[in-house]
Amino acid sequence: MNRITVLVVDDSAFMRKAIEGMLAKDPDIQVVGTASNGIEAIEKVKTLKPDVVTLDIEMPRMDGLTALEKIMAENPLPVIMVSSLTTEGAEATLRALDLGAVDFIPKDKSFASFGVLKIEDDLREKIKNFGRRKAFFARTVRKPIAPSGIAAPAAPLITRAAPKITSKKKLVIIGTSTGGPQSLQKVIPMLPADLGVPVLVVQHMPPNFTKSLAQRLDSLSKVHVVEAQGKEQLEPNTVYIAKGGIHLKLKKMGVHYYTELSPEPANSLHIPSVDVTAASVAENIGRDALGVIMTGMGSDGMKGLQLLKLKGGNVIAQNEASCVVYGMPRAVVEANIHDEVVPLDEIYQRIVAYCK
Repeated sequence: MNRITVLVVDDSAFMRKAIEGMLAKDPDIQVVGTASNGIEAIEKVKTLKPDVVTLDIEMPRMDGLTALEKIMAENPLPVIMVSSLTTEGAEATLRALDLGAVDFIPKDKSFASFGVLKIEDDLREKIKNFGRRKAFFARTVRKPIAPSGIAAPAAPLITRAAPKITSKKKLVIIGTSTGGPQSLQKVIPMLPADLGVPVLVVQHMPPNFTKSLAQRLDSLSKVHVVEAQGKEQLEPNTVYIAKGGIHLKLKKMGVHYYTELSPEPANSLHIPSVDVTAASVAENIGRDALGVIMTGMGSDGMKGLQLLKLKGGNVIAQNEASCVVYGMPRAVVEANIHDEVVPLDEIYQRIVAYCK
């Protein structure tokens, strides 16, 4: 099999060398060039025709967002952003995902030392996954999302009833990872203001990113969207985004349910984890809950949703064709714990059908 070719773009010579070193350890990946700013990146994409680009955001002469927009318009291909963990970095990253970037790798001050080792495997895995699907991403470049504050279009009427509805649902949990921020913008803003139930969302993201994601979705949606802070009473028509770096669970007090932030289990591969939240939902809500698993690498969510299914709840999986990465939904489908497999554009309809 041909090696996956990569262009590394960063204004820091150290960072370019560090990323090159990480990728050189994998025999399936070849770094074919580097660039120190957006102008160089655009030219080298044209001449080198890499399978994947890693792209810094803050650079001289031309920043990463401007370069990304031009690359996706002229030579669309998978672009992974290398993003700062600051609030500003998180907001810029979400904008990059809107413009067509497929994913991001977070970096902070520790990135220059042990932080590099922490993200090595993740970066290589993502590059190989996206590189093998370069043609897919070239065909499916997303149009930029409407600016903040512009309402989503009215939702079309549901055309079919949901099968196997064991009860009218009282809560929805959505789990997602790679490709999730873009995909959530095709689900949450389409939910009606009178949905009638709370929604929990677990998106694999670092702190700051989940806060920015919640604010962005809130500005686009009819339902209220917040980053879960813990000890909040669950309210209908409200979406609670799991906070980056800590698990989201439920706690029942009297007849009400509250959000609970917990560091345990500390050994979880992902924090927050879909498995942890789904297991808590299964224990507290059981058959009256609906689980939705969307695009993402790995299998997080499968075990938790299996518990939910055993309690009589229902599970929807996103179909392969509409996933950026068909990993988490695949695990659910292969475990045969799903009720439906549906395209991304229909997920909000199914949620409404189960809750109404």
